[in-house]
Amino acid sequence: MVKLPFVIILGCLLTIPAVSQAADIFMFTGRVVAVSDGDTITVLATESGKPEVVRLMSVDCPEKSQAYGMKAKEWTASHCFNREVTVVRHGYDRNRRSIGDVILPAGEHLNAALVKAGLAWWYRKYAPDDKALSDLEDEARREKIGLWNDAQPVAPWDYRHKKKTDAIDKRRVPVFTTSPRHSTEIVEQQRHQ
Repeated sequence: MVKLPFVIILGCLLTIPAVSQAADIFMFTGRVVAVSDGDTITVLATESGKPEVVRLMSVDCPEKSQAYGMKAKEWTASHCFNREVTVVRHGYDRNRRSIGDVILPAGEHLNAALVKAGLAWWYRKYAPDDKALSDLEDEARREKIGLWNDAQPVAPWDYRHKKKTDAIDKRRVPVFTTSPRHSTEIVEQQRHQ
């Protein structure tokens, strides 16, 4: 587990730019009441009493249907479910989930700990300058920890893209008529669209 003094973590986190320009960095505490997958949890905020879905910032765990997806979910649950955590919210994503860093009771940074455990990728697209996550991922790769033990691990963003394009391809249904020659022409036209 990655342990750093809370003051150092907070100082580093407050220097990260907000994901949503409309939202300022906001910190809150609460109890984790659900773990949707390795990088998404629901926190019942202590002050408001309302549940807040939190997508872990700068990391991306495998989807549940991918190799290591369920392991990532189980690992996250074992480290934070039904525990008080501190969330440093940097903004919201397009699904209105909070994007944030999660600090566990002992001061561990959940986001970084997932990368170190080989159960998440450093999400370069959204955190290109995060040297700490880069180093943790490099170490996990070198040591073949978790998903890096696979010969060719598939990044979750590539997996989601392929799944989406496969679904689009499946919706393309060939149109058949009574004329076999005409049917072949229609199918060929659909392939080139």
